[in-house]
Amino acid sequence: MSKHSHWAKVKRAKGAADVKKAAQFTRLARAVTVAARESGGDPNFNFKLRTAIDNALAQSMPKDNIERAIKKGTGEGDAVQIETVMYEGYAPGGVAVLVEVFTDNRNRTSANMKHHFSVHGGNMGGAGAVQWMFEKKGLIRFEKSGGLTEEQELALIDVGAEDIEAIDDEILVTCPPDGFIKIKQEAEKMGFKVVFAGTEWQAKEQGLALEGEALEKVEGLLEELEEDEDVNAVYSNLA
Repeated sequence: MSKHSHWAKVKRAKGAADVKKAAQFTRLARAVTVAARESGGDPNFNFKLRTAIDNALAQSMPKDNIERAIKKGTGEGDAVQIETVMYEGYAPGGVAVLVEVFTDNRNRTSANMKHHFSVHGGNMGGAGAVQWMFEKKGLIRFEKSGGLTEEQELALIDVGAEDIEAIDDEILVTCPPDGFIKIKQEAEKMGFKVVFAGTEWQAKEQGLALEGEALEKVEGLLEELEEDEDVNAVYSNLA
């Protein structure tokens, strides 16, 4: 199976930029805070929070940071309210872009998003402008060099895997949006370290292929969006 995902594009376009721990921990903490605010601070009864905590721990985020993030969400700590907002637009060449942000100030974030798109030759769209081109999928990333055996692939397919792809020393598995927990459990049963389990937006159709200056402009926009401290994830239909 092979199908490029958000994570594959990030690896190609950004490389080592994703290892900046401060920005990474900020995003992970906000995911924990949002999950706690939406459905409570007990991970035993809040599946979204349990997933956010597991992802934070997989990236070596200190437990104290996680606890503070939970308290923010339940109102025990900092009273700042963080909400999830989706921004949509087009990059140069007609590439569709979805941006998921966790923000405590919509006005600031909206202004930043407009600036990012504008300086790279893109333009913002309203709600629903490009989201119809994407569908939500479950995504699991786990460490495994050298690919999987046929038996391992079949075991993952049996629990719902739709697509399996090896990138560097990781395996990426996509599945229906409500099925990633079963695949996470199966990968862990095989002895693999899961570094992410959750959902993402994937383009429904084959991505747009660009080259030269047009590709540089699009990758410049995607990179700048990824580096914005409010941004949790960026998705596009760039091939």
